[in-house]
Amino acid sequence: MKTQFRKVILPAELNALLAFDRKVFPKPDRFDRAYWTACESHWLIIGKTKVGCCAFEKQADSLYISTTGILPRFQKKGFGPLLKSWEIAYARYHGFNRIITNCRKSNTRMIALNRRFGFRIVKTIPRYYLEPTDSSVFMELLLDHAN
Repeated sequence: MKTQFRKVILPAELNALLAFDRKVFPKPDRFDRAYWTACESHWLIIGKTKVGCCAFEKQADSLYISTTGILPRFQKKGFGPLLKSWEIAYARYHGFNRIITNCRKSNTRMIALNRRFGFRIVKTIPRYYLEPTDSSVFMELLLDHAN
């Protein structure tokens, strides 16, 4: 099957992003239209199926990954690590010195995935998320451009 990473076309695919977000994340963790429009988003497409999506904010020398998601029926099939490695390659290619991200402390799978790729926990922010209340784990990956 053909694998591709393709930039989301806005505004044409905004409704598709919102629908994807509803399938992957609980209501309090979903983004609104304005936030999706402000981010640069990319699809992970396998064959003709959009199985994953990520969104970035570019902040000077840092790339902030605001979301990484895989549709539930495609989770635990290796697509998370594939998308994460692409995010890192994207950041390197575009000359960023570090990648930053955060997630719920209870999202142990994402924390483990980030750690597997060399991210480190910088800090934990208590009561960052509401409904349900949870801490945020802020992580970073410093990029070595020598390789």
